[in-house]
Amino acid sequence: MNILEIIYPKTCGMCEDISKSYLCGKCKLKLKEVLKLNTVVYKNKYFDSHTYLFKYEEKIRDKLLKYKFRDYSYLYKFFSEIIINNCNLQNNYDIILPVPIHKKRKQMRGYNQSELIAKEIAKNMNMEYSNRVLIKMVNTVPQSSLNQTQRMSNVMGIYKVINSQIIDQKRILLIDDIFTTGSTVNECAKILKQNGAKTIDVLTIAKD
Repeated sequence: MNILEIIYPKTCGMCEDISKSYLCGKCKLKLKEVLKLNTVVYKNKYFDSHTYLFKYEEKIRDKLLKYKFRDYSYLYKFFSEIIINNCNLQNNYDIILPVPIHKKRKQMRGYNQSELIAKEIAKNMNMEYSNRVLIKMVNTVPQSSLNQTQRMSNVMGIYKVINSQIIDQKRILLIDDIFTTGSTVNECAKILKQNGAKTIDVLTIAKD
């Protein structure tokens, strides 16, 4: 145990009790009951498949709302541990990318929730990671406040690829927190494919 773990001991992201990991044994069993690990393959999207672990409901919804909007940034360890323990990602991808948020929103929130998870997964699974490829140029209204049609138009043309050589002919894993209509990840995948990405799979914690 290092000095930081003595000062800030690990706590289970679900029950918030001190634990040896970010998901205690008791809560791990409870989560298995609601785990919906599923992969959907698409032919009509710019991304190739979407994998999610939970339905966006009950306790998972509550944790995601706290993580995203109520400054519970430390929950990225909890969500990352669940992904690492349940998803076989190594050797399937060349690089992990997070769905970006606008710099103004990141300044207000203090973090990009998808970026924290993507970086933690890459570190623990010895995978390449970059947040210097995909950027959001327009500070749009939150997707959660819009209907399906509005969501599609809200994300059109708002992402840009920089350093395209990083993704040229690469198999990309794109990380986001929640999948509702898929408009955001589809627009991200579109611009990534236009800039040389070979394949793009999306991974989210939950699907609404």
